[in-house]
Amino acid sequence: MTEGIERFIRPELAEFGGYSAAVSPETLKGKTAVEPEDIIKLDANENPYGCSPRVARALADYTHFNIYPDNDQTALRASLARYAGVSSRNIVGGGGSNTLIDLIMRLLVGKGDEVVECVPTFGIYHFSANLCGGKVIEVPRRQDFTVTPGMVRAVLTGRTKLICLPNPNNPTGTLMPREDLLEILDTGVPFLLDEAYYEFSGETLAPLVGKYPNLMVLRSLSKWAGLAGLRVGYGLFPDKIADYLLRIKIPYNVNVAALVAVQESLQDIDYLLGTVKKMVAERERLFAELGRLDWVTPYPSRANFILCRLSKGSGKDVRQQLQQRGILVRYFDTPRLKDCIRISVGKPEHTDAIIHALREIGKGL
Repeated sequence: MTEGIERFIRPELAEFGGYSAAVSPETLKGKTAVEPEDIIKLDANENPYGCSPRVARALADYTHFNIYPDNDQTALRASLARYAGVSSRNIVGGGGSNTLIDLIMRLLVGKGDEVVECVPTFGIYHFSANLCGGKVIEVPRRQDFTVTPGMVRAVLTGRTKLICLPNPNNPTGTLMPREDLLEILDTGVPFLLDEAYYEFSGETLAPLVGKYPNLMVLRSLSKWAGLAGLRVGYGLFPDKIADYLLRIKIPYNVNVAALVAVQESLQDIDYLLGTVKKMVAERERLFAELGRLDWVTPYPSRANFILCRLSKGSGKDVRQQLQQRGILVRYFDTPRLKDCIRISVGKPEHTDAIIHALREIGKGL
């Protein structure tokens, strides 16, 4: 018999494992060869160049932190609509795109409803679907991590409420061809296309939002705009879906600091896209350097990270050895990714450091 406060907890959450987030450098004091401030953080796909300089100046001058933000997101939606090329009616903002994934799940998915994802993929879809009592249907990707649209269509049933697909995919960086996306979109099932890394790939279905009643496109300002710490993302939705999401969202779900930061970022797009250009160039250099290591096989990526398969050692052990040297990368404890690590694109000196460390690690494997 369950005793204490746990008897009030939903039974299906008793074994819920939560989401494994990236490591915070300050938690590693005394556990690495360097001090926390000198750790090279390549585990969370953050922008190493930071946000626009305008953001810090605007936040320093802002004087209304005591006032609640606009619950209707009027200025935010108008600015993002101009940037994304859609109507402001189709925009909904959130405290990071993760919160919008959760909101969409709560809108569409009930107990026993099915959510389709193509694995390996972004873990938050599984996380949020489980919280809603949904059943996750996993469609395996090919060996090169591409998706077979026919396999997605084959698993759809009357209980399918949502298809989740990031493009480029996280954690593999794989970009799905437009014709394959349209084949899935044509099923009519609600289709959540996560374009968190759009600025690094340049490929989007945003112009089709509103033309397809089932298409939802997510975007983030964490990566290209360097606002990961302020937690702000947005989605492009058909009119009816946007109206529902605005009704059911938590009030004031985008804080005033994030609102100010978005406005300033969108006034400095040339600067920010300049840093994106640097990161894309560094991605290609990192890919080439990784390919020169005889025990590392990098996968082509259209995002700001590169997934690598290791022919010696395990992903977990290599991640740990890099951490001891003060370099953080991501490891995923799943069957398809056990021998892999994911490396975020940093500055040139970060590429040099991790390549040097991997060469040294390789000698001991």
